[in-house]
Amino acid sequence: MINYNQIPTNIAWYISGFVDGEGSFNISFRKKDDYKTGWQPVLSFNVSQRERTILALMKQHFKCGIIKVRNDGLHSYDVTNPKVLKEFILPFFTKYKFLSQIKKKNFAIFKKAVNLMFAKEHLTEAGLKELVDLREKINVGAGRTRKYTKKDILSESSETIR
Repeated sequence: MINYNQIPTNIAWYISGFVDGEGSFNISFRKKDDYKTGWQPVLSFNVSQRERTILALMKQHFKCGIIKVRNDGLHSYDVTNPKVLKEFILPFFTKYKFLSQIKKKNFAIFKKAVNLMFAKEHLTEAGLKELVDLREKINVGAGRTRKYTKKDILSESSETIR
C-alpha cells in the first residue's frame, strides 16, 4: 500500500473530485452463522463507471482494491480491506476533502463505522446496534436497497449474543 502523500497533488485532487460525484461509501451486513453476532459487517468504498480508465487510474495510484465487471456491464473499483480503509482511504479523503455536503456527511458516517469496527465495538450488542444505526444514516435517498432490515439484524443478533 502506498503512502497517499506520494500521489501527485493534481491526481489526488482529481480523484477526490471524481469520487465526490461518482463514489460511494457503504456499510452492509452478511448473515454468518459462524460470527458471534450472527452477522458480518462489510465496509466498502467503491466507484462504478461504464469506462474502466478512471478506475484503473485510481487503482494504479492507490495501489489497493480490485476492479471487476458487474452483471449490469459497469466496471466497479472496490476497496473492502478494513486495514486499507483505515490506513489509506480515510486519511486520503480526510486530506483531499469533498466539496458536496452529502458526500461529506456520508464520509463522516463511514469514518465512524471504520473506527467502531477497529475498536472491535461491533462485536458487542451495543456496538452492532450503533453500526446498524450508522448504516441507516448513510446514503439516504431514492434507490437505496437493503437486503436485511435493521429489525432483521438486531432481533437475530440479540438472540445470538446472549
